[in-house]
Amino acid sequence: MPFAARRVFGIAAGLVVLTGACSNADHALGPAVTSSSVTVSSTGSPASVTTPAAASPARPGVAATGTVTEAMLRTPDGRDRTYRVYTPRSIGAAVPVPLLVALHGGTGWGAQFEQGSAFDQLAESNGFVVVYPDGVGAAILPERTRTWNAGVCCGPAMNQNVDDVTFLRLLIEALSAARPIDRARVFVAGHSNGAMMAYRLACELADKVAAIGVQAGPLGVAGCRPAKPVALLHLHGTADTNAPVAGGIGTSGISGVAFPPSIDGVRTIAAADGCELVPVRTVDAKNADVVTDTWPACRAGTSVMFVQVTGATHAWMGHPTLVAGTVGVPYAKLDASYLIVDFLLAHPRR
Repeated sequence: MPFAARRVFGIAAGLVVLTGACSNADHALGPAVTSSSVTVSSTGSPASVTTPAAASPARPGVAATGTVTEAMLRTPDGRDRTYRVYTPRSIGAAVPVPLLVALHGGTGWGAQFEQGSAFDQLAESNGFVVVYPDGVGAAILPERTRTWNAGVCCGPAMNQNVDDVTFLRLLIEALSAARPIDRARVFVAGHSNGAMMAYRLACELADKVAAIGVQAGPLGVAGCRPAKPVALLHLHGTADTNAPVAGGIGTSGISGVAFPPSIDGVRTIAAADGCELVPVRTVDAKNADVVTDTWPACRAGTSVMFVQVTGATHAWMGHPTLVAGTVGVPYAKLDASYLIVDFLLAHPRR
């Protein structure tokens, strides 16, 4: 289906597919952008989901009644890259607001992640813009095989050595030029292969990105040396058999990649941020499944947190999914979207 012809669905319209880990800068040329927009409405985050008890700057999601814009950006390699932006009705035209770059998992796509994450609803209640870029797909079924070149993985984007870092840099710059975006509050969220891409941006695009929040994807590039401190929240289920929290080849994954342990990426960012070496461990008082390691005393006001959830699968936590293939049943007692937004909003660039 052509990108411009995709329909807009609210989260309540039905169940969606959440995908698993997938298979196998020159900025002189400015982006060429085309777009169209529609107004949408959808419901808030699932009321049954609980979140860790803590002082929070984030408000629960509300009906998303703002505007969705579908657009295309041409990158220096000649590719026409597509993306989708949600602009809340609640924000004004002049006051700078945060930007969230939401990266889908391998074989997913932007609109799918929009439906499965409810980030639009959180954007509406918390006053930020969210963009859902599309990865690069294979020649056959390109809209259902989209991946990111996150280093060690994944699929068409890695095999074609796609420069996704430049694409996402140009996208952030284009959105910041077109909207009143607060440059100190540019954040990235990602799932699976999208989580790995978020890590890569933390390593290679720290001049643009203040903080990342990810689920179910490790750091996949070597020699990670962020130019500036980047805050990190990494969320991972102990029952993830696509990208196992301890690393290795997942028994349910389709990539065939032996992933590094998730803790390696967390420690890398903690070291780059100048945090203390030994984390502090806490167990959620209301849900003993949720165990958080926090690296204290990071410089520049950043935080690094590693949240392990006992029994959680690869699927995006706290949101409905049509269990297609091998991602597992979503863990129902924690809302990954809310937890990530809550963390990101608390960690602007200082």
